[in-house]
Amino acid sequence: MSSLKSRFHELGSRGQKAFIAYITAGDPSLESTIRLVKEFEKNGVDIIELGVPFSDPIADGPVNQEAAIRALRHDVSIGRILDAVREIRKESTIPIVFFTYFNTLLAYGLERFVTDAKDAGVDGTLVLDLPPEEAAEYKRLMDEKNLATIFLVSPVTPAERIDIITQYANGFVYYVSQLGVTGERNCISTTVPTMVKEIRSRTTVPVAVGFGISTPDQVREIARYADGVIVGSSIVKKIGEMGHIQGFEREIGTYVGTLTAPLKGGANG
Repeated sequence: MSSLKSRFHELGSRGQKAFIAYITAGDPSLESTIRLVKEFEKNGVDIIELGVPFSDPIADGPVNQEAAIRALRHDVSIGRILDAVREIRKESTIPIVFFTYFNTLLAYGLERFVTDAKDAGVDGTLVLDLPPEEAAEYKRLMDEKNLATIFLVSPVTPAERIDIITQYANGFVYYVSQLGVTGERNCISTTVPTMVKEIRSRTTVPVAVGFGISTPDQVREIARYADGVIVGSSIVKKIGEMGHIQGFEREIGTYVGTLTAPLKGGANG
């Protein structure tokens, strides 16, 4: 069983849900990314989603786009991110998944990426712009290395397409709670419970919900329906605001702790 599957299984056996934190690798530096992962683990994060900075991130809103630009200014690449994962693995076994675009993997070399990701300690990958109909070779290579494949379902995905997607997803299904790009929202779509139920009727793979979740109350609400809650833009926004301050990683970790609290029985739970 992969580390990602083990984490969901472990949490489920305790009646808990996974908190998945997204950050852009290399924002503001890869050294800070390593420190942030350590702080997140201390503050209740169960799974880390590392965004691989890309020059044309079509699924990302302004906050994540700006973070990618900041990282790219420092020549952050897949190879250097994998080196950072190796550093993290010296002290931590927290599951780490990459959030990336297919062109980035093609430029690196798909087979080379899968091999190097496994060697570095990556647990899975979500390729945002790779539809399952074109993912056969990617899926084969990932399965050979026991790496998790994660695919997106949106509010307008028809049932027959969910069937196709769930055949390819073995890490978790990422349900996009809102149409559009990543970013904070004031409220959560009322369609989330229905769509999560629909996905669950077609797969035993965990369902995690992201896009627009930014408050403890929203985390608590989503956890009523899903196996995992993904928060990204609100964390990335604070990194953008505080990344120039020495030791900012601890402050970000404390903030993330307020978001994980509803899932961990903390003061805000």
